[in-house]
Amino acid sequence: MSKITFKNITKFYGKTQVIKEFNGEFEDGKFITLLGPSGCGKTTMLRMIAGFEKPTGGEILIDGKLVSGGDNFVPPNERNIGMVFQSYAVWPHMNVFNNVAYPLKIQGLSKDAIKIKVEQVLEAVHLSPYINRMPDELSGGQQQRVALGRALVSSPKVLLLDEPLSNLDAKLRESMRFEIKEVQKKFNITVVYVTHDQTEAMAMSDKIIIFNQGEVQQADTPENIYKHPANQFTADFIGKINFIHGQVDNNKIKILNSNQAINYSGGKTGNIVLGIRPENIKIFKSNAENFNNNKNILRGELKHSYYLGDINDLRIELEDCGEIIRVTESGNNFNNFQPGDKVILEFEDYLVFNDAK
Repeated sequence: MSKITFKNITKFYGKTQVIKEFNGEFEDGKFITLLGPSGCGKTTMLRMIAGFEKPTGGEILIDGKLVSGGDNFVPPNERNIGMVFQSYAVWPHMNVFNNVAYPLKIQGLSKDAIKIKVEQVLEAVHLSPYINRMPDELSGGQQQRVALGRALVSSPKVLLLDEPLSNLDAKLRESMRFEIKEVQKKFNITVVYVTHDQTEAMAMSDKIIIFNQGEVQQADTPENIYKHPANQFTADFIGKINFIHGQVDNNKIKILNSNQAINYSGGKTGNIVLGIRPENIKIFKSNAENFNNNKNILRGELKHSYYLGDINDLRIELEDCGEIIRVTESGNNFNNFQPGDKVILEFEDYLVFNDAK
């Protein structure tokens, strides 16, 4: 059982409030990601779980035991938590075995017990062939796996990871995402993961908590956050999206400064912001006959087209209003459209937000 409970947690640095009353529960054995832009409070949350920071107010409980709150404070070394930092933080003078074994030696385990546990962990993080290597003989990804193994070897209740992949190149980051998720499932451990990378969060998480300026914007599964964002900030932070200003009028959304409109049967009124994901838009030439008249359409002119291999990334200027819309489609269609083409954009799925202006 490795449940983490937060009750009315706040955090101030001087007069600056960085966490605004956080309540919630991280379930046992789940992969929880704290996601948001730099300075939003996510690393502060992680450090309070670890015991490196004390909350200004509220309580943190691990497995029902109060570890921070009031006059109670359990120091980091007594919380049974493993942590992996952005920097690999491996001991340069120790080989892989001794780096991973270090926490067990501090605990005073026997040599035989240490050997068994270290070998089990090294197998789980795919480092068994490198057991005698020194850190300077390892790649960045291998060094990060050493840090991961060292954090896991003591069988912690909770594993905390603070942007552990940010120093790796793009291809290695992608492979490490899946390795970390595989290890989490193998050990059935509660993971709290901090990142500003939405792709990492989507690929690895059971639950994502999106922060902005110390306040939770949404806490949900990756799928629900993507398909049903709570607000415009969340929609913009997760995935790619077009925002178009409009006005609701008589079961229509009229595009501002334009004669174009789409059907609308929702409950919002007045000025709104229309959100359309680029991948939800189909593009046709203006003289095409195979688009669906029963769906929503907007008309415009293709301004730019970018070939990215797997996708064709297009920019279309809407008629009348001049708004620029992004559309992504298969890279196989790159030569079907040229800048200057008049086009029709067909879509069915869209989001509607209240206009904050």
